Amino acid sequence: MPTIIERDLHMATGDGENSYTKNSRIQEKAIFQMKPVLEEATREVYTAVLPRTMVVADLGCSSGPNTLRFVSEVIGIIARSCKELGVKQHEYPQLQFFLNDLPGNDFNNLFELVDQFKKSTTGNRQGEAQPPACYISGLPGSFYARLLPCQSVHLFHSLFCLQWRSQAPGGLKGTGKTHQDKGDIYITKTMSPSVVKLFQQQFQKDFSLFLKLRYEELVFGGQIILTFIGRKYEDVFNGEPNHLYGLLAQSLQSLVDEGLLKKEKLDSFYLPIYSPSVGEVVAIVEQSGLFNMNHVKLFETNWDPYDDSESDVVQDSVRSGVNVAKCIRAVMEPLIASHFGETILDTLFKEYAQRVAKHLEKEKTKHAVIVLSMKKEN
Repeated sequence: MPTIIERDLHMATGDGENSYTKNSRIQEKAIFQMKPVLEEATREVYTAVLPRTMVVADLGCSSGPNTLRFVSEVIGIIARSCKELGVKQHEYPQLQFFLNDLPGNDFNNLFELVDQFKKSTTGNRQGEAQPPACYISGLPGSFYARLLPCQSVHLFHSLFCLQWRSQAPGGLKGTGKTHQDKGDIYITKTMSPSVVKLFQQQFQKDFSLFLKLRYEELVFGGQIILTFIGRKYEDVFNGEPNHLYGLLAQSLQSLVDEGLLKKEKLDSFYLPIYSPSVGEVVAIVEQSGLFNMNHVKLFETNWDPYDDSESDVVQDSVRSGVNVAKCIRAVMEPLIASHFGETILDTLFKEYAQRVAKHLEKEKTKHAVIVLSMKKEN
């Protein structure tokens, strides 16, 4: 299996119907869930270090409005902290934000949003805490490599990115799928244990490297907040992503059966993804010995980002199937188009929406989301 080309690992660009910008509500809901963790970590970093310039990096920022929601949250937290501490306006810290993603990210769309954001924050804020001076820069590059100078960052943040691997599992290069693994693109209950182990090893390698790199870039007292798709149970075969990507694999297989895709194309494709359990994450952090964990928890959110109900029943499975398919397409389209071609996209995701709808008729399924905050101690 060839190494995934970095330019293909990005969200669907622009602001059209299938773009990430228009289909990122699940990320918006996750930001709401992790706000208390962000508040605590940001306040703690600022009050402990009291930097004149506070450097904040958002890793895997993508190009939608959620990036600016994060920036706005941090600005508000620092402004309130300064007010509570009695810091005078002219002594407020400057805030330097680095928005990082792979070079294929739609930075043009992001910079347009940044420009709009800056204009909206320079208006009259009478009665509110005045915001600190804020500088925002793009930072293209992989977060599985060094991005910033040693001990230069106070706060790292990443939303829904750490389930992505640096490449599809190493060791699969040149190996065709066995009959047992036919059509699999992610872990399933029937997948060969040896292939499952390769997925796990790739996660362990990537996450360990990620921690080492961020440790080098953080100041002492700096913090990291990571929010990403995981799985609820320790059993690797019993995970929500297995269903989500399994239905996508079935949709691809149906296109092979119809003669719209070559079998060889599907046989050479694995998703560069691994959704770990909380136990797996904690084990690697502890093994690294680099950080103290302040907070780790798992929350669940409906597959359909527009379904806010707590009910165990999906009210409109067809509509939910379409919503889930749009969300997954916004995330997967560049990767799938690069490997299989663009001509299959509409047919594929129409089939996928139908399969998701049938699944949701039987079982309302939720994403398991891990929120982790860590501190680099002196």
